[in-house]
Amino acid sequence: MFSLSMFGFNALWSPYFLLALVGVLVGYFLLTVKFREKFKDTAPLTVKQGVIFSIAIVLLYVIKGSPIDLMGHLMFYAHMIQMAVLYLIIPQLFIIGIPQWVWKKILQFPIVKPLFKFLTRPIIALVFFNGMFSFYHIPLIFDFIKTDVFLHAAYTSVLFVMATIMWWPLVNQVESRLTGLKKIGYIFADGILLTPACALIIFADVPMYSTFSDPTAWAASLELCVSPTILSTLSLSGPEMFNSMSLLHDQQLGGVLMKVLQEIIYGVVLFQVFFEWYQKEQEETEVEKLHRLEPQLNE
Repeated sequence: MFSLSMFGFNALWSPYFLLALVGVLVGYFLLTVKFREKFKDTAPLTVKQGVIFSIAIVLLYVIKGSPIDLMGHLMFYAHMIQMAVLYLIIPQLFIIGIPQWVWKKILQFPIVKPLFKFLTRPIIALVFFNGMFSFYHIPLIFDFIKTDVFLHAAYTSVLFVMATIMWWPLVNQVESRLTGLKKIGYIFADGILLTPACALIIFADVPMYSTFSDPTAWAASLELCVSPTILSTLSLSGPEMFNSMSLLHDQQLGGVLMKVLQEIIYGVVLFQVFFEWYQKEQEETEVEKLHRLEPQLNE
């Protein structure tokens, strides 16, 4: 087994990406704390919002800036862990961590408002995200995107936006389109739509992706995170240099991990939705009881 350190510090820790994320975090606190009074209809930043947004930034760096990102090009199962965290956890944290008044300002822009309103319709949001995710993991498409730096950056960025839009009807506090049973149905539908892509990967009997099985395509995909100059000095035969599993078992493990993590994440969200719905029902029941008792108390 070879060490990841052979790819260099920049490939392992992405210092420029780290600086960019630090800049985003500083800008977030400047906007929501120091310069908040320059905007109308605002509210103080809560500790919860600040902590959640900070966690989202840290997670984003861990997934896309730490050695995990490099591992995602060497081992398919690491890639699928990236997918689960990047598209199923981080978008939720950003939605919750960004104050409502900031979201309202963003959604007031003439171009953003109608487009966002259309894309966040439950059926549209579900179909677009899951469709893009499944399309991305079609072998021919996957290999093509993974060997082009600009296309990969563009597609994964749009997919992240669509993941945020997909989570919006469930976790946003700016507007409410789904309540109670509708949210539960939305979560189940989301899980069902993601299943075919995972099943395709899990039950394949041969390695499907050239960028994880063909040395030439694999080396080309490494250029997404490793300098071509460094790659030219290395003698690489394929991902088996860094992974003790066979290519097929690595691929199958990736599909299983994606499905298991998806079920865990959706299960947690489902529990929260059910608990909130139950609390609301209990509160409404208590109010009804008070209304019934009110005439008796007035007598």
